[in-house]
Amino acid sequence: MAPRVGTAGGRGTPAHLYDPPMPTLRIRRLDAGDVPEIRDLWDRAGLFFRPDGRDSVDRLAEELGETDTFVLGAYGDDLLLGVALGTDDGRKGWINRVAVAPEHRRTGVARALIRACEEVFADRGIGLVTCLIEAENKPSLDLFEGEGYEARRDVVYLRKPLAAEDW
Repeated sequence: MAPRVGTAGGRGTPAHLYDPPMPTLRIRRLDAGDVPEIRDLWDRAGLFFRPDGRDSVDRLAEELGETDTFVLGAYGDDLLLGVALGTDDGRKGWINRVAVAPEHRRTGVARALIRACEEVFADRGIGLVTCLIEAENKPSLDLFEGEGYEARRDVVYLRKPLAAEDW
């Protein structure tokens, strides 16, 4: 199999070195019964989450069962390697909470999850997909920019908690 050409993240790293293919990767939509496994992966990946607030087992299970929010899981054999949460407002899709187990990073898992989320949004008729990334998270910035996402420096993110900070 010939290596892919091009660069990853526009940083001069050959794509085949940055993102080797995972031939056995399988992606499926996760459901409420998978919430403990999702939270375990977030923990192993070092992703900050609010276990007593919006990321509680009950809240996540409710969100996955009653809304258009979805979580995709990437599996190698029967092991959950990565997850991504997607949601939309009917006009714009959001990809959030992308996490990959540390021992499986830079193997194409996150890219496959992003592309799978984009397919879900396209199937829903969503024409714009966005994400929020913390400014110091260079690996995620490089990943999304490498997938064609454009950093918008002219937009300011504002928030107003209507519940306790754990929300």
